[in-house]
Amino acid sequence: MVVRQHRSGGGARAVCALAVVGVMAATAGCSGGGGGGDRAMADERGSADSLYVVRRAAAVLAGTGPRTVRGTGTMTVTGAGDRTVAGSAEVRTSMETAAGGTRVTIRGRGTYDFRHRTGRLTVVLPADAAGADEHRPLTELLAPGALYMMNRGAGVPEDKWVRVDTTTLDDGNLVTGGVTDPMTAAELLCGARQVTYLGRTELAGVAVRHYRGVVDIGRAAREASPESRGALTAAAEGFRAHAVPFDAYLDEQGRLRKVRHRFTFADKGPAVEVVSTTLLYGFGVPVSVRLPDDRDIYTGKIQQR
Repeated sequence: MVVRQHRSGGGARAVCALAVVGVMAATAGCSGGGGGGDRAMADERGSADSLYVVRRAAAVLAGTGPRTVRGTGTMTVTGAGDRTVAGSAEVRTSMETAAGGTRVTIRGRGTYDFRHRTGRLTVVLPADAAGADEHRPLTELLAPGALYMMNRGAGVPEDKWVRVDTTTLDDGNLVTGGVTDPMTAAELLCGARQVTYLGRTELAGVAVRHYRGVVDIGRAAREASPESRGALTAAAEGFRAHAVPFDAYLDEQGRLRKVRHRFTFADKGPAVEVVSTTLLYGFGVPVSVRLPDDRDIYTGKIQQR
C-alpha cells in the first residue's frame, strides 16, 4: 500500500499534508513512577505531587490508577475496579494549524475505549482544507499502532478503508490524522518534566484542577505503555523539537478532562505550530469498534495533491 509520509521537508510537509487532506489495554499508563530528581523539578505551588498526578493521568483513564495521591494540588483517585474512574469516554477534538498565513481547524467527535485503546471518530475538515467548498467527513477508527480512514478521498473508493501503520509516520500520528489518539495524548503526559499547578477552575460545569508544563516526547516514549511506545518512538525520532508545552485539566477523581498540546515543527523554513486539544466527558459510555476486514482495505496508490 502506498501511504507514506516523506521525511524530506520534515514537519512542515506533515503539516502541509494535514491541511490539504485533513488528513490502548488494561495495563495502560506510564511504566515509571518518577524519581526524586524528577519530583524536584515540580513547581513549588503544586509540589512534587503535581508532576506525579499529571504523569498518572493515562493510568487513571484506563482504570489502573492509584487509590489516593496526597499533597498540594492533588486529589483522591478512585480504585482501579471502580467504573467511575473512566475506562471509556465521549471525545471531542480540535486541531489548529497555522501555515502560510492561513489558519485551519479540524474537528472530531466520537467515543473511545481506554482499556482496549480503540475508538471511532467523525472528523470534519474546514472547506479550504480539502481544497473544495465541501468535503465529506472522515470516519476514523483508532487502534493500537493503526489508523483506519473512510472517505479518505484522493482516489480511494468510497466503500474502502485506508489503513496506516502509525509507527511508520514521522509524527507517530500525533497530528497526521487530524486527531491525536486520546490515549496517546494522555500518555504524552508520562513525559512531563516540569509541571506548574495553576489552581482550581471549572470546565463545562465540572470542577477541575489546571496544570501547565512541558513534556519530552522521548521520555514519554520510554515511559508509556507498549501499545503507545511504537508511535511515540517514531514521533521522538521525527520531531526536531522534543519539548511540547501542554495544559491539562483533571477532575476531582483524577480523570483527564481536557488536554492541549502545542507541537512545533521546525526545519529549514519558519516554524509551524499545531495545537491539538482533546476534551473528554461522558465517562463509561459504551464503545463499539469493529475493525475492517482485509477485503475492505484499499491497497492501491493514493493520489498526491
